[in-house]
Amino acid sequence: MKADARLIQHAQGKAPQVLTRIHEEGVNMAVWQRALPVHIADFCALLLSLDEPLSQALSFELPDENTPPNLQGLAQRFCDLEGYTAFMADVCWLVSAYACLLGAKRVGLRLRALDKAMCPRFHVDHVPARLVTTYAGPGSEWVEEGVMDRQHLGNDQAEGPDRTFIQQMNAGDVALLKGEKWQGNQGAGLIHRSPALKTGERRLILTLDWLA
Repeated sequence: MKADARLIQHAQGKAPQVLTRIHEEGVNMAVWQRALPVHIADFCALLLSLDEPLSQALSFELPDENTPPNLQGLAQRFCDLEGYTAFMADVCWLVSAYACLLGAKRVGLRLRALDKAMCPRFHVDHVPARLVTTYAGPGSEWVEEGVMDRQHLGNDQAEGPDRTFIQQMNAGDVALLKGEKWQGNQGAGLIHRSPALKTGERRLILTLDWLA
């Protein structure tokens, strides 16, 4: 199915309420353009400066909106850094908000410190809706509908879109990306990719997936 570029939109705003627009038909991305509190931003920058590996994946049940996620062990070896408690509280809030917004009973979480592009080619996610936020470093890149022929996604030989059409999220932004498995969104998942990183550059990224 080919998406009609005229009907596919994205929503951006300075308040978290903008994320609710992901439920609107024809909106395949909602972005809360937020500025991270300084103490959380400083913690994330310090974590990356240590140049230590970090790649964790958790999945947990959330039977009701009053049950907080069990994030025990997440980034535990950085717990002595100033700002860790605030960072964990922020992640916990994002998980709870994501689950509440989508009605998710089971959520998958990935937290990674990256020194290269995880998904360097433009692609769509084969999930219902993924939350993506870059806590430090360059944010994810994306293009509006119609900029790139979907038939070329994942094709090594295909020519990518002109750089002037590529847009980029900022560190701190919280994005909900509709994937191909969102009901009624087949052929309209947001086209995006990981940003290229310069030598010595790193990014700290959190993703959440709706598992059930």
